[in-house]
Amino acid sequence: MYKIKTFNKVSKQGLAIFDDKYTVGDEVENPDGILVRAMSLHEEPLNDNLLCIARTGAGTNNIPIEECSKRGIVVCNTPGANANAVKELVVCALMLASRKIIPSIDWVRTLKGQPEIEKQVEKGKGAFVGPEIKGKKIGVIGLGAVGGLVANAANHLGMKVYGYDPYMSLSSAWNLTYNAVHIYDIKEIFKECDYITVHVPLDDTTRDMINKDSIRMMKDGVRILNFARKEVVNVHDIKEALEEGKVATFITDFPCEEIIGTTGVVATPHLGGSTIEAEDNCGEMAVKQLIDYIENGNIVNSVNLPEIHMPRSGKHRICIIHKNQPKMLTSITSIVAENDVNIENMLNKSKDSLAYTMLDVNDIDVDIIKEKLYEIEGVIRVRII
Repeated sequence: MYKIKTFNKVSKQGLAIFDDKYTVGDEVENPDGILVRAMSLHEEPLNDNLLCIARTGAGTNNIPIEECSKRGIVVCNTPGANANAVKELVVCALMLASRKIIPSIDWVRTLKGQPEIEKQVEKGKGAFVGPEIKGKKIGVIGLGAVGGLVANAANHLGMKVYGYDPYMSLSSAWNLTYNAVHIYDIKEIFKECDYITVHVPLDDTTRDMINKDSIRMMKDGVRILNFARKEVVNVHDIKEALEEGKVATFITDFPCEEIIGTTGVVATPHLGGSTIEAEDNCGEMAVKQLIDYIENGNIVNSVNLPEIHMPRSGKHRICIIHKNQPKMLTSITSIVAENDVNIENMLNKSKDSLAYTMLDVNDIDVDIIKEKLYEIEGVIRVRII
């Protein structure tokens, strides 16, 4: 019996994938796996038998990844599962950024109970004139699951798409509209584009990517959208640019005290992935990845360990998380051989400082093999499934 702790509401469609080998719920103690959405786990104790944390979403800033790596806990996410939901909200944001729709709605509400509303509407609508997006240049920073869809949607809406992503995968390139101009220097986007939308993960290279220096390069009246992470935009600098008129509109999915109520800001309450379909997609993907790792040792969409999958071909599967250092495979296979065990199949992959080795074998003395493997310097965790 395996125990799964949920820290946030997870789609029922996703939870339905668990069979009777699993106990799942918010009150579960000493779990083998964790399902989490937005709640921070940085202050939560991680029990010794915890194997995997699955994030129902793409961002993993709420998970103590470094500590998990030290303890051999796999952290995985669900990239792309909510991509369409975010894309649709970004398309909506393009309209909100251009047409002063929300201020106009707020103004119409003030007309309730007043005489000759129709005449007031015709007289007052001129205050809410805005540009069309067709023919305008949009810079899409980050062309992954979400950014690629946004670029394609903008192209269909008649915009001239400039795309920047120094780490773009081959699959992303194949799925990107051929009309997009692939930019190799982000400064070109800052200088050329009427609209700029950001779709990058948060790390040391992207924090405060939009700041007073990058804004200074931009066109007067630029419109900026942030549906990535709050910290990729310096809110102090963007507020100052709005007040000066350099930035016409800032649309963000990450409200904060400093910008709420600022003229030119439209802030939504982190709605990017908040659709029924996206929650189901994320829940299903996270649960399937969690089950596959717990039952088979396969790793999919991990942020701290390599992606690895091997069909089962023996009675037992030995799964070893270890440091990525020389002679590890020799040491591991030597112990197996010394105990007269034949390896039916084996796979090893690495990611940064960590590596993962799977060996399929038949009859073994589980306790002895496990004890011997833990004696190897650099071995972090051993499981025999």
